[in-house]
Amino acid sequence: MAKYIEDEYDEERPRRKSGSGSGSKNGSGRRPAGRSGSGRGGSGKKSSRKQQAKKQRRRIILFVAELVVLVVAVFVLYGVMSGTKSGKMVLDNDEIIINDKVVQAQETTMKGYRNIALFGVDSTSGALTKNTRSDTIMIASINQDTGECKLVSVYRDTYLNLSNDSYNKCNAAYAKGGPEMAISMLNMNLDMNITDFVTVGFAGLTDTIDALGGVYIDVDDSEISHLNNYQLCIAEDLKRTYTPVSSTGYQLLDGLQATGYCRIRYTAGDDFKRAERQREVLAAVADQAKKASLPKLTETANSVFNETYTSLDLTEIIEMLGNVGSYYISDTAGFPQESNRATGTIGSKGSCVIPMNLEDNVKWLHQFLFNDYEYEPSATVKECSEKIYSDTNGYLKK
Repeated sequence: MAKYIEDEYDEERPRRKSGSGSGSKNGSGRRPAGRSGSGRGGSGKKSSRKQQAKKQRRRIILFVAELVVLVVAVFVLYGVMSGTKSGKMVLDNDEIIINDKVVQAQETTMKGYRNIALFGVDSTSGALTKNTRSDTIMIASINQDTGECKLVSVYRDTYLNLSNDSYNKCNAAYAKGGPEMAISMLNMNLDMNITDFVTVGFAGLTDTIDALGGVYIDVDDSEISHLNNYQLCIAEDLKRTYTPVSSTGYQLLDGLQATGYCRIRYTAGDDFKRAERQREVLAAVADQAKKASLPKLTETANSVFNETYTSLDLTEIIEMLGNVGSYYISDTAGFPQESNRATGTIGSKGSCVIPMNLEDNVKWLHQFLFNDYEYEPSATVKECSEKIYSDTNGYLKK
């Protein structure tokens, strides 16, 4: 991004020199002197001086306008990108694992879809790059022809190949190798082709929701006390004040309240229900974004980018913001699917979510995301599926 700004500045600089240089020639008296030698009378000289003065003012105004535009552009870029604590990450595509079969599917059943990984990390200190587990793992799959978007939560405790042939809870991938390893983990186990990501912490989610004016959520009796307890803890970590939610029902929640709602897991459904709440809040954010003007969305991007880490660059984000009205979330789900998962303590790995048959879960996923009812998982997925069964079956039988 710094190089981009410098290149743009260099292209503009000769134009400013040209404008100021021609103005200095006018001010030196060389050109009026040439005209005075033409034999015109005094009135001609006076008229010529007025015309030159007008041109001079026009050049000055144009120069000032260009300068203002440049300064504004620099400050916008600085506010959005340079102010980012972690910044834009250029992913090394050579380090991202994409199974061979998926490369073929990109030209057939997956053609026209863009898949982005969304990570939410349990961080209030701005540690977004690595060394922190990703409590939230989602895949946003966008049909670029129709604008249809589907969200899939990958449960954080799912027992998977971390992409380095070690098996553990999948949220360990982000802590060990940051977004590159976490993306590779998703691609390897799920036959995906993800090459972009967005990571956000508590502050980023809170600021996004506040910038959009809050989100509408239906809070029930079992959730309200946990919501308030979580937002109290987050408010203390972020050193912010908070407003307790005092009643149940469909209502407007501010950033801290909605973030607290995302954290609830001590109700029926446990962590599975928490992932569902996270998808619910994200869908509510999308609804609010559709109602907002482009300037408001730009303001939101400025406020949230201080706590965001992403592979997307500024031009892509502006383009997506401008087209936000054409996107819609048609469906959401969790992985592994409910009918093909189990929970159990897998030795030293602790309590995990087990894909009973990873291969069948991947078939379901491609049916859900890409309407591919005949998908045959890759050899890599089949190997991972057999290993997961071998590692976990003995524990699940106990």
